[in-house]
Amino acid sequence: MTNLAFIGCAHIHTPGFIHNINRRTDSVCVKYVWDHDLERASRRAAELPGAVVEASLEAILADSEIAAVIVCTETNRHIDIVPKVAAAGKHVFVEKPLGFTGADAKVMAEAIESAGVLFSTGYFSRGDAKLRFVKEQIEKGSFGKITRARMSNCHSGALGGWFDGEWRWMADPSIAGCGGFGDLGTHVLDILLWLFGPVTQATGQLDSGTARYEGCDETGEGMLRFESGVIATLAAAWDDIADPVRLLVSGTEGHAAIIQDKLYFQSKHVPTMDGSQPVRTAELPGAIPAGLDAFLDRVCGKSDDAPLVGASEAAYRNLVMEAIYQGAKESRWIRL
Repeated sequence: MTNLAFIGCAHIHTPGFIHNINRRTDSVCVKYVWDHDLERASRRAAELPGAVVEASLEAILADSEIAAVIVCTETNRHIDIVPKVAAAGKHVFVEKPLGFTGADAKVMAEAIESAGVLFSTGYFSRGDAKLRFVKEQIEKGSFGKITRARMSNCHSGALGGWFDGEWRWMADPSIAGCGGFGDLGTHVLDILLWLFGPVTQATGQLDSGTARYEGCDETGEGMLRFESGVIATLAAAWDDIADPVRLLVSGTEGHAAIIQDKLYFQSKHVPTMDGSQPVRTAELPGAIPAGLDAFLDRVCGKSDDAPLVGASEAAYRNLVMEAIYQGAKESRWIRL
């Protein structure tokens, strides 16, 4: 049996994580649930067979049966919790973003890496078959010189009032560290950095959108210049009724687009694909576990090579997102 603990249940992804754990057929089990809000902890523990509420974080970390913890507290609480988890030698999954600030994230990354424990965070798109195909083609040089790249991650959360009740803190940047742009944009930022490497400069523009949540950005655009020379943009919002174009990568010798969840690809180096029809499933590399599923596969020994997001990677994404926000605030490019 691989015993886990939930440290915090505040994040909107907590119910989904509980569902994922409950549907697993291996020996993963949640032993404890902790939250500073005991009512919330009790409610979530009731959804996890065998789990009990533990009011002492120290008691959980001292329990030798606990192999790993899942941190879903409010973002501003991560810095007080994550280093303690790492010091206790527990593998740790931290819901994104890792830090309230880039500096917080760096401190946590150093603590995690010094402890030598497994880590990952809530980026799940790297396992997507279509994105894995695009990454493979970039590495093969199928695009030639990449002239532009764009990613989008938008939903209708503000339109539907998703953050009106239990999840209201996520629309309060003084607790979450960001608003709608950072919440959704960090997923596509992860993919852009995964595809193109480190950036030299970043900036952006943010807007309150519907202004449903006072003092919170609901929509925005970011712009990145990479060390490789690639220039990319990213869109993220809680204010969109649809998000049909998820990715565009264009180059002097190839082009890829994900439209309505279908991948279109053409390249001078791949004569069998002219971009007129979606790439067939049989021509894709296949989806693989990512996010929490990959982390749990590694922790319970189900897989020795399930891809995780490293702690330094997570901290770097914090830093770049912070630069986009700073650039938006000051109307200038921020060097990294």
